[in-house]
This record gives sequence, C-alpha cells and structure tokens, in this order.
Amino acid sequence: MSEPVRVCSVDELPSEVGAVVAEIEGRRVAIARDSAGELHAFDDTCSHANVSLAEGEIEGQHIECWLHGSQFNMTTGAPEQLPATIPIAVHELRVDEDGSVLVTLRTTTAGV
Repeated sequence: MSEPVRVCSVDELPSEVGAVVAEIEGRRVAIARDSAGELHAFDDTCSHANVSLAEGEIEGQHIECWLHGSQFNMTTGAPEQLPATIPIAVHELRVDEDGSVLVTLRTTTAGV
C-alpha cells in the first residue's frame, strides 16, 4: 500500500448517494457514498468494459456499470453481476478530524 493522500474535503462529496473521481498517483479512483451514507474508494474503471464506474448507478453497497450492467461490491471489489468476472481494487478511505478525505491505494484486489 502507498501513503495516505488527501483527496478532498468531505463537504466536496455528494451529500446523498453518488460518486466523484479523483486521480491519485496516476490512477482514476472513485469516491462514492452509498445509500447508508458510507464512503468507499475503488478503482474507477470497470474491469469488463474499461469505462468509468462513477457514472453508474449506486444501490446499497453496489455500483452498476452504465455500459453493460456489471455490478461490483464497493466494499470488496467483487463482481456480483455479469458480464464482469474480474474484481476491481478497493482502497482504504478515512475522514480525519478536519473533514479531509484520505485514500491509501492498494495495488491488488487481494481478499476478493
């Protein structure tokens, strides 16, 4: 894993369900808020179609790719609906005491 990187302020994220994209160390990372208000960080590229996941629909802890309907668990990165069969990397996210969103990149999808 890399060192934590400040991505934004929590106030800059969607207040309800939604996602934004940040570039961290040359990687596109989606920062998403799920329907329970939890924040997630994961690679923004669908492992099936190479398009942005942040543009997809979020339901619960799942994000659906807008192009072919693949769904991924935002907590584990596991693909949970075809056509995708390869997981996406999830990253460590924390919000510090001043409201900064910090992301630590993981290089693998270990644990999926």
